Amino acid sequence: MQQISQRLADLVARGRDVVVLTGAGMSAESGVATFRGAGGLWENEPVERVATPEGFAHDPLRVWRFYEARRQQIAGVAPHAGHRALADYAARHPGIVTVTQNIDGLHQAAGVEEVIELHGSLMRVRCTRDGGAREDRRVPFPALPPRCDCGAMLRPDVVWFGEALPEAAFARAHDASRRAALFLVIGTSALVYPAAGLPAVASAAGAWVVEINPEPTPISDQVDEVLRGPAGAILPALLGAVPTPDR
Repeated sequence: MQQISQRLADLVARGRDVVVLTGAGMSAESGVATFRGAGGLWENEPVERVATPEGFAHDPLRVWRFYEARRQQIAGVAPHAGHRALADYAARHPGIVTVTQNIDGLHQAAGVEEVIELHGSLMRVRCTRDGGAREDRRVPFPALPPRCDCGAMLRPDVVWFGEALPEAAFARAHDASRRAALFLVIGTSALVYPAAGLPAVASAAGAWVVEINPEPTPISDQVDEVLRGPAGAILPALLGAVPTPDR
């Protein structure tokens, strides 16, 4: 692994007040297609046609076909070494906060018990009548669009374009960012707000902000340290190479 600063080494060893924010690049290393892959098109339609409330109201079957394909893809992938390194580090340092923009559940599959999901989950559904959400891991669904026990149509429990992030989840992420001593930004393009603003929140409060990404992003010149490369290679070396101090 590339050389790291002494401050980063010390903060990793300390293992307190650590916040991790992950984006699509983290999941891409497991083989998860990015949301705007192949030019941002699906069946020659803009992705927004299948990821907005208006698109769902117009053609719920088409929207559900898109998400059913994504659910089937997720069922066939596994966490990579970076996911596992984060899970192991979190197990050794209780209190680490994991925030993700991803909706695939790979952090949980790797063993992270508590994840703040800013954009929802592919494996949850929400009733369009009462708004209740629940996990539903059936792949494939017996019929599309799936129905709630009450008879109403279900929708994916994800955040679509034009919808606000879950208020409670974002409040927790924002509060954790304000209290962070170390903030790791992993595999995110830093383009999707308000999640992309969390590193600045942490930095303003005094956190050491580190970007881990193969490519430069809009915040690369604003963070304290950059580790250029894939999370699957960097995280095991970063989080496993520094010994945990005696408590």
